[in-house]
Amino acid sequence: METLRVSAGSRPNAVAGAVAALLRQEGAVEVQAIGPHAVNQAVKALAIARAYLAQDELDLTAAPGFVKLELHEEERTAVRFDVVAVPRPAPAPA
Repeated sequence: METLRVSAGSRPNAVAGAVAALLRQEGAVEVQAIGPHAVNQAVKALAIARAYLAQDELDLTAAPGFVKLELHEEERTAVRFDVVAVPRPAPAPA
């Protein structure tokens, strides 16, 4: 599974495009972010990715969790979203 790392300076639209492309191709992607601003950008990207996937009749589910990473010889905790593509449910009849 591909891992996308999101920083506070990441552009949500660009991350959303990468998430949507990987979900179309592989069906799953992992998104990691360290710090509140990076997590905010990641969450916005997932919301935007849902809109990108709508034209393909796909939606996504994201399961958040924590992962410990070694960065610059220092242990950091990142928020990890395990993201999976799912079929978009048909609209309910009115």
